[in-house]
Amino acid sequence: MDATSPLRCCTFRIGPACFAIPTTSVVEVLRGSRLTRVPQAPESVLGLMHLRGRIVPVVDPAARLGIDRPVPAGAAHLVIAVQEDWYALAIDEMLDVAEIPAAEIEPSAGETTVDAIAGVHAAPERLVHLLDPGRMIHSLVRSRPQTERQGSLGKS
Repeated sequence: MDATSPLRCCTFRIGPACFAIPTTSVVEVLRGSRLTRVPQAPESVLGLMHLRGRIVPVVDPAARLGIDRPVPAGAAHLVIAVQEDWYALAIDEMLDVAEIPAAEIEPSAGETTVDAIAGVHAAPERLVHLLDPGRMIHSLVRSRPQTERQGSLGKS
């Protein structure tokens, strides 16, 4: 993508903040999905959902983004593709699809420690934080707890 091309993004709200993910990473938006809890999963993994023959982990990005809020009962799920895997982000509200001029995307400010924020855009109505889907998912699921079984692999 060159600096003159607009970046087409799905925008959504988590808590009071507005975020965006490129539409090329978005599979679909779901509401009212049924989740199955996963014992010993990282705190950010809310559960699993079955979607057209796939088992999709549902993750809560709020803590990673520094937003303190309970997951709303009617949370929407933004299903994204990271490489060949699908993940669902629990979001508060889907906003719209926006075209963001690439030249107007600023690098994320130095005060943030969230590496998943790739940049920010000062839209007329709100500040939009652009997320890197790969970095967001990696940071949410990389801290999987170790189990005794994993520690005993390779023993006879």
